[in-house]
Amino acid sequence: MSKVGLIIHREYFTRVKKKSFLLMTLLGPILMAMLLIAVFWLGMKESNERFVLVIDENQGVLGELQNSDGITYDYQNINFKDAQRLFNESNYTDILYIPPNITKFDAASLLFKKQPSATVLRAIEWRLEEKVEELKLIERNISKTHFYEIKTSISIKPSKFTKAGESKEIVEEASAVGFVFGLMIYMFIFMYGVQVMRGVIEEKSNRIVEVIISSVKPFELMIGKIIGVGLVSFTQFLLWVFLTIILFTGLQFALFSDVFEAANVMSQMQMTPEMMQGMTTEMKLAQESGNPDNLINKIPWGNALTMFGFYFLGGYLLYSALFAAVGAAVDSETDTQQFMLPITMPLIFAYMISIFIVQNPDGPAAFWFSIIPFTSPIVMMVRFLASGEGGVPIWEIVLSMALLIVGFVFTTWIAAKIYRTGILMYGKKPSYKELWKWLSYKG
Repeated sequence: MSKVGLIIHREYFTRVKKKSFLLMTLLGPILMAMLLIAVFWLGMKESNERFVLVIDENQGVLGELQNSDGITYDYQNINFKDAQRLFNESNYTDILYIPPNITKFDAASLLFKKQPSATVLRAIEWRLEEKVEELKLIERNISKTHFYEIKTSISIKPSKFTKAGESKEIVEEASAVGFVFGLMIYMFIFMYGVQVMRGVIEEKSNRIVEVIISSVKPFELMIGKIIGVGLVSFTQFLLWVFLTIILFTGLQFALFSDVFEAANVMSQMQMTPEMMQGMTTEMKLAQESGNPDNLINKIPWGNALTMFGFYFLGGYLLYSALFAAVGAAVDSETDTQQFMLPITMPLIFAYMISIFIVQNPDGPAAFWFSIIPFTSPIVMMVRFLASGEGGVPIWEIVLSMALLIVGFVFTTWIAAKIYRTGILMYGKKPSYKELWKWLSYKG
């Protein structure tokens, strides 16, 4: 085995055998799966039952609202002011006031003690909309059957027409997935790049490096450390993804199996407006998860994960070389602050500029920042998903990847020149001027 291979082997197995690595590898997926399940459950459940007092000024013409999952309506023949005066001491959670001109202005008022969720608020709106629609149909002598036959909801699906004569649908919401991937790249680069820097500082402060470089060249030591820690990060990431998917899928069907079975049966039936109203919120969410037009099913996960893997490793290799150079240039972690800002600024800027990239993924800013190696790991991920599959030309992706590889080679060359000099320097805080001398030093 080569010297670099020995260093990679040492860095990799020394770190993966640590209790902290094993603990985080197991706890990470468990916490992530529990968080996803909690979000899923809280999105379907309301923390409290809603007991709604309805004040209807339409003298019963509108009809009573039907109780729904977790929401009970109670009609009382009192005026709105009296209801407000007695509200705080009553058992009601909300007061729904329906004015006499509801069919003209399509507006009602809801008073509450504790703010209802968006799901509950929309459920109340659905019930009220149904009754108002029925009243309007009666006033205009239109049958409910004819109304649902002509009722139309238009949605425009933007698609990009490629030079190959194909149209690719744009999933606007998929940009959120790009932001998540970009954030993960940002976090992993910092987390493991800092590990490289700390490892170099530790070996330097303990004078272990003096023994090591008697057998290997400084460049071999640096590149071995970078690749070794990088393999650790990639191993942990793959385990996190694999274990999170297994745990989330298992918990999802264990806790919500009855909901998904009911939604599956209803999805195979021809849904009518009445049946849709009878579905619970849980069934609607579960049915949507199996819909081919659902956001999750529209995202090109294969290509997205492949690009994530490349840009994650490429970005890590590029920045970890710079982190290693910083570690070699200083004696303690407190001395790294003056050199960290120039390194971290491109990553922070890349994440901030991604907000504007979503709005115009084909603009000049999107192109250049997805090509420049210091920002491409984050910007290209956001741009790729915001533009939709096929939205970013293949040649731009290839150019971005090629320049990222070139950027890694270039930063490694710069870092190696700083590393070979700084690794044996003690007791002095280097300035930018001294770093430039190290870079220009020939030998």
